[in-house]
Amino acid sequence: MKLKKLITGFVMLLTVSLVSGQVTFEAKVSKKKLGINERLRIDFEMNKDGDNFNPPDFTNFTVVGGPNQSVSNSWINGKRSYSKTYSYFLAPKRQGNFTINQAIIEIDGEIYKTSPISVTVTGAVETPKDGNNADYIASENIHLVAEISNDKPYLNEAITVVYKLYVSPDTGVSNWREIDNPKYSDFWSQNIDIRQLKVQNGTYKGEDYRYVVLRKTVLYPQKTGQLEIEPLSLDITVEVPTNRRDIFGGRLMQRAHKTVSAGKRTIQVKPLPENGKPADFTGAVGDFDFKVTTSKSALNATESLQAKVEVSGTGNLKLFQLPKLNLPSSLEVYEPEHTENVRTNLNGMQGSISDSYTVVPQFKGKYPIPNISFSYFDIKTESYKTLNSNEIIIDVLEGPTTPASNQDITAVSGSKQRVVLNSNQFVFIKTKTNLTPTQKTHFFKSTGFWAALLMPFLAIPLVMVYKQNKDKRQADVFGNKIRKADKLAKKYLSQAKRALGQKEAFYVALEKALHNYLKATLHIETTELSKEKIESLLRKGQVTTQTISAFITILKNCELARYTPITQVEMEKDYQRAAETISQIDKELK
Repeated sequence: MKLKKLITGFVMLLTVSLVSGQVTFEAKVSKKKLGINERLRIDFEMNKDGDNFNPPDFTNFTVVGGPNQSVSNSWINGKRSYSKTYSYFLAPKRQGNFTINQAIIEIDGEIYKTSPISVTVTGAVETPKDGNNADYIASENIHLVAEISNDKPYLNEAITVVYKLYVSPDTGVSNWREIDNPKYSDFWSQNIDIRQLKVQNGTYKGEDYRYVVLRKTVLYPQKTGQLEIEPLSLDITVEVPTNRRDIFGGRLMQRAHKTVSAGKRTIQVKPLPENGKPADFTGAVGDFDFKVTTSKSALNATESLQAKVEVSGTGNLKLFQLPKLNLPSSLEVYEPEHTENVRTNLNGMQGSISDSYTVVPQFKGKYPIPNISFSYFDIKTESYKTLNSNEIIIDVLEGPTTPASNQDITAVSGSKQRVVLNSNQFVFIKTKTNLTPTQKTHFFKSTGFWAALLMPFLAIPLVMVYKQNKDKRQADVFGNKIRKADKLAKKYLSQAKRALGQKEAFYVALEKALHNYLKATLHIETTELSKEKIESLLRKGQVTTQTISAFITILKNCELARYTPITQVEMEKDYQRAAETISQIDKELK
């Protein structure tokens, strides 16, 4: 009886130890039923670290936050407990019953998958108007506004859209991400670069607010009638005050995710008036100057000059055609070279555009370049204006004269000249040849023939040596781990470089690159990657204190950057520091 109890206890202990040593990878959601105006949090949790995490595609949801990564590593009563979680915040796109598919990860060379999860999305639910509810406070204290300079422009008249984010004085914003970008399908558009965001004081609906200009865009409507400007939508991490206080009396802050949208805006585009429209009008709208110039007024035949047609000023410079030069037929003219020197600011396009023609006279004489006209619609006076160039005379001083019957040819292009034929019309055809016989060569029994015949037999020892080396390399489990980690480090460092400007993706890739570099260099597992362990191993490898400190700082930046606003310039600096520090460790490590 005692033996039976002893065996039963041993089996139970063995079962518990086996279960505790198993790898688990599972998905958990904050709720399985939610309103279309609510958020869903999904966590992918594992009890052992892995590589190559691939989330599901979230087809019926918009990712408004994440991936956020958290790691828990502790020892309790001599027993180690490890947990790593990837978290996403999702906003449903429509109502219905949906399935979130499997996530995949590789742990110790094995592939693990989560189970699919079913979620039901219902109609909108009422948000509680609770002063302690972070979502409600965020919705009341943060607003995104699109300010339009003119909602009734003419066709091809410049208007500006300025997107401002208003935040109440006691609310903070730690991060934001664009989730819906306007396409401006019926407009020519140009974004104005904002080098540095500047917080300013202003008012929103009569109350004091702080605001920041997020985007400035210049639009030129290309159609008449009612046109819609699509909304800009942002996912924002907001820090809102609560009614709770700390032990020092300071108000505690609570973090919430909020989606804000500037909403659709409609403008009424007026057509240009038909009354008084010039025949040569090609769509220019604005305020312009017009001129035609030549690089020379006198030259010899077969020499060249440049004739430039130029329009300068403010308006839709890139959206209309320049008038064409009308030149005498005795002047050889090449296709013009188009040049644009245009800058765009909140007043629209400014600068100049030009067509430069290369002109080569063939005969001696004086040739006029007749005046040409350019018409545009002036927004200020709401009327058409026509500008004319001056006539220019090209004086060809030396060169052959035109045939007698055509001495007075100075007409514009389109007039005809008599063709003068050479007395020997077929002089270009060669009637004598210089052919030489070629030698015949035979492949059979040649050097190439014997080489091709013997090559497969000579390759057999090489194939055998290659196979032996391959088998030996595959048997080297430790070496393969190191080589794989080195390959992953290079892969993730390359991903980080491509993701510059995308904060979450950049720092996740950079952190993975640093971890895999350490695994390859220091021959340690992911579970041992504590800062103290890394510092100790680098010191043993005689890496200088300054280099170790730089590497630890980069790791800390990867952890903290996800929760603080980071500019692309700072990302580029972190990437450069990481590359330089890895290179320095390679030089110093012994």
